[in-house]
Amino acid sequence: MGASEALTDPSSLYDVGNNDLSDTETVLTVRNALASVHNEESDLYDQLVETIQTNNRSDHAVAAQLDTLLKALSGSVGCIDIVHHKRLLSSIFRMSLWDNKPHIMDALVDLLISLAATSGKYLDSCLNMLIRHFVPPPWVIDRLSQGRVIDQKREVLSRVHEALLKISVLVPLAPSRLLPMLAQQLPKTNKKDKVVVIYVENLLKLESSSIGHVGGSMIFMMVMERLRDLDLEIDWDDILQDDSSRGMFDMELEDAMNEGDELPLGSLNQDTSSGKIVFESLDKLMVTTFDHLEACKDAGRLDQVFEKLFESFENFILNTYKSKVSQFLMFYACSLDPENCGVKFGIKLLDIFLSTNKPRPTRMSAVAYLASYLARGKFLHVSYVASMLKRLVDECADYCRICNDDIRPEAHQIFYSGCQAIMYVLCFRMRSILDVPRFRSELIPLESILMHKLNPLMVCLPSVVAEFLKQAKAGGLFVVSDSFIFDDLLESELSRAFGGCERLDTFFPFDPCLLKSSNSVISRNFIYWPMVINQDDDEEDDAEIIVNGDEESDEEEEGDLDYAMNKMSITPKHSFKNKMERDRLMKMPSMIRPSTSPESL
Repeated sequence: MGASEALTDPSSLYDVGNNDLSDTETVLTVRNALASVHNEESDLYDQLVETIQTNNRSDHAVAAQLDTLLKALSGSVGCIDIVHHKRLLSSIFRMSLWDNKPHIMDALVDLLISLAATSGKYLDSCLNMLIRHFVPPPWVIDRLSQGRVIDQKREVLSRVHEALLKISVLVPLAPSRLLPMLAQQLPKTNKKDKVVVIYVENLLKLESSSIGHVGGSMIFMMVMERLRDLDLEIDWDDILQDDSSRGMFDMELEDAMNEGDELPLGSLNQDTSSGKIVFESLDKLMVTTFDHLEACKDAGRLDQVFEKLFESFENFILNTYKSKVSQFLMFYACSLDPENCGVKFGIKLLDIFLSTNKPRPTRMSAVAYLASYLARGKFLHVSYVASMLKRLVDECADYCRICNDDIRPEAHQIFYSGCQAIMYVLCFRMRSILDVPRFRSELIPLESILMHKLNPLMVCLPSVVAEFLKQAKAGGLFVVSDSFIFDDLLESELSRAFGGCERLDTFFPFDPCLLKSSNSVISRNFIYWPMVINQDDDEEDDAEIIVNGDEESDEEEEGDLDYAMNKMSITPKHSFKNKMERDRLMKMPSMIRPSTSPESL
């Protein structure tokens, strides 16, 4: 059949898969079908649309015809009109790579690339269709354990990424158009966990490509925001604080003894099924992102990625006080490169804390993150921890010199958060710091800070103060004959006052991660409380804390304290009775007793 016959024979469209037709003749036939719409003779065009819409892809003849038509359309995109050929375009954009064999996938992808590159009118539709494949159909999700389906997933998604990269090269505007679509189509948390994980895997793959050079920051923000949303969907308070007697140093010894136990999902404030999906999704997403960060390190681009990651952390996590897990992306990135990323993270947090241009809650949150990071990061060198402590001590000492006569805790929240950060870090690092004379000497101003009229020992979280003083006495940090403890009380009205409504006095963001798989990745670089107390117990078995000079009467009380302190919780439970505390404090030796005058309260 010649070209002229192909243009005039209405039945010729059904023979486009015939090997007797040349590529040129096939293209001419398709173009004739497209042109027929303008002449109100739509038979050929209807046949074309019908072939695109066919569902019988198992028939080899039908599949061959579809393959040939898609290729011919790729050579005819200049003839496609967005108004007259709306039915054809709609049929093309409804097609799915998941439903087709590799040769049809290739033909369809080539058509999409041609459409996107030929006219800006089709760019958004082509991009949307491609990224729609990041959410596999249910039959794929349900059979992901099967080798054939795994191969299908790889074949589909590799073609999608190749197409997106080619379009971004041919149409420089494409990445900026793509990013909002990616955010819009990101699955919600009520979807099956595998759907969210697969989508994020593809986001991170884009971040590693040339598209990531343009939109890497936005991609990390999408990932961080979704992690935060999942994090907040879990009611951690019910899981962690069902026992009001648990203290600041709570749970870690129990976790060590019960290693391998699952978190009680039934305690979530949602049905068990959906709660499990959220919990597992968060864990899998964290591990997926950990793997991506490690790949970035291997590719020599972790430093570049770290800046984008910190930006998303600052935007979505820093001021989210109920987040318990998402922040560990920063911790893990720092552990991969302690000398560079690890140092920069602490410096950035300290700069935020010292910045008078930042809101008060942001500054307090930053120093809480800094304290928790310095306390928990096993990969941090003691000299770095000491240098950060020195800057915090110097800042607090300067504040003491210039503060006014207003001693209400809420008037000095930044100061108290800095003092508590210092004491908290020293609860974990006291021995290593005091072992180096230079580092010990840099802490000399701390004694005058703690004895200042602002009285941080009275205002800061009692459980932190008690453990700090216990170790300071044992290490000879201060020249005092006695110290004091707060029994097993977790907080005071004064600590609540400086913590504010956000309760930043009880915010310890890098407390142990409660996600099993995520924790297994983090644990090798994490300092757990049992490591600290076991080390102390080996060398300080004879250390005692004497209250009111009554050594014998306090032995039992000290044992109770040790029980409470030998564990660590995420967030202390509110269980303080202020009048009892004041009465007991009034019995302390005047040398170290916090002021209880009306002015100080």
